[in-house]
Amino acid sequence: MSYVPGPEQREWRLLSRTRIAVVESIVRLRNQIEVVLEQAQIKLTSVVSDVLGLSGRRILRALIEGVTDPAQLAELAHHRLRSSRETLVNALTGHITNAQRLVLKMQLEQVEQMEQMERHMDELEYPLAQAQASCQDAITRLCEIPGVSAGAAQQIIAEIGPDAQAFESAAQLASWVGVSPGRQESAGVSTSDRSPKGNRVLRRLLSQSAWAAIARKGSEAQRRYRRWIIRMGAQKAAWAVAHYLLRVIWKILHEHVRYVPPDSATLDRQAILRKLKRAAADLRRFGYTVSIAPPDEQQYSQQT
Repeated sequence: MSYVPGPEQREWRLLSRTRIAVVESIVRLRNQIEVVLEQAQIKLTSVVSDVLGLSGRRILRALIEGVTDPAQLAELAHHRLRSSRETLVNALTGHITNAQRLVLKMQLEQVEQMEQMERHMDELEYPLAQAQASCQDAITRLCEIPGVSAGAAQQIIAEIGPDAQAFESAAQLASWVGVSPGRQESAGVSTSDRSPKGNRVLRRLLSQSAWAAIARKGSEAQRRYRRWIIRMGAQKAAWAVAHYLLRVIWKILHEHVRYVPPDSATLDRQAILRKLKRAAADLRRFGYTVSIAPPDEQQYSQQT
């Protein structure tokens, strides 16, 4: 379907997408710096967690200025760095060319410019929060979903609106975003089940939120992921969790309800019932007669 938001929502999109673009630019430049260092056989990423951290920047500036002695470069690392001096020297032993120094200098200057913009992100945060003041209730309800942060909630509102009225069902929204399973068939034979292309911003956001929800101990997303990973693999299971989160988001926005986590006792009983049905089906294949009767409620509560 084609969805054209109103003027106010387009303003929200402009502010929120600009914020994302700045962060993406810094990450892209960091990756480019790592590539140049790898080409120079300098394994800086193996000894520092962040190339653009305090120790990493000191070493980068020294490399740009022409310092090539690994021992001298190792002295620039912060004293709290976990790697030993010998490990640092080995990692910083390489051969960097003048062209690579020039590229590193340009990339580091671009990073500093982007970080200057990032420090002024409050200038984007405040007008976005002010513009979405009327949607504060929807943002609060979205933040109750495990894995959805305040920034993610603002982005979701900017992309699909505060009540998702343009989408008649969760399935329609999932298709528009591009998190629903694809189906390509030819002569009755399935050739691909890849998800369709959709809203690139929301696809990336839902993927991040899915992994954050999976990491939340005891969450419904984590329970579903553990159940799906067995037959789907890690990536597809996480993408299925993203689809589940989007359906929850649609229901919360479209029906103006709050997020209520599923009852763990009910879920446990459903899991036990599924195991019993599988065990009964296996016994019936061997000729046994099996019947399943629900346990006494009082007895079940005492056991659990």
